[in-house]
Amino acid sequence: MVAARLGPWRVDEGVLAGQLVSEFEPGMLVTADRGFYAYRLWEAAAATGADLLWRMPDGSHLPVVRPLEDGSYESFLLDPKVRNRRANQRHRGSAAIEKPSGIPVRVVEYEVTKRGGKGEIFCLITTIMNPDEASSAELAAAYAERWEFESSLDEIKTHQRGRGGVLRSKSPDMVEQEIWALLLTHYAVRHLMCEAADHADIDPDRLSFMRSLRVIRRQVTDRAGFPPLPPHERP
Repeated sequence: MVAARLGPWRVDEGVLAGQLVSEFEPGMLVTADRGFYAYRLWEAAAATGADLLWRMPDGSHLPVVRPLEDGSYESFLLDPKVRNRRANQRHRGSAAIEKPSGIPVRVVEYEVTKRGGKGEIFCLITTIMNPDEASSAELAAAYAERWEFESSLDEIKTHQRGRGGVLRSKSPDMVEQEIWALLLTHYAVRHLMCEAADHADIDPDRLSFMRSLRVIRRQVTDRAGFPPLPPHERP
């Protein structure tokens, strides 16, 4: 995890995701599940220069502009303003209806077979327009890696925090501080694991988070024996 945003439970995760766009930068590949897609969010994220690979919601209309040799195709995301103008023009019976236009994207579609033999269609859009830079198969494999984020959440909530553990803090400020502490600690552990994997020239996925956490805990002999102070009591 390289960035995070916190908010009250009433705040939609899409709103928090929009606040993360400022952390995107060239060289990143940002993946997102179908629940996060919105035209303006995609527009803002693409403007950062980061490469995007997002799953589209079911029923999305993506016209084929040009088929590509790897099975993907060029398309575009219809600008909602253009969509509304076209609808108004049709409603008024205008003879000249504006042509559909929007943000160019590349579309990758494939089927994943679930348990029981049922298939599910995945529709991905990406800013990587050239198949020579990343084929449709490579993009599908890259999107599958997104599920490792769920494992990271389990590492924090179950293993790092401890089974049955809850946040100790009793005020909003202290809850935020405790959450940031958990996230920073997880980042530090994962960073050390990546360094160890690089040194051994192996995939970091082969290392156990729990074993790494135990090794690090054994090295920490001077842990604080008191809870953090609230803001008004800090020196």
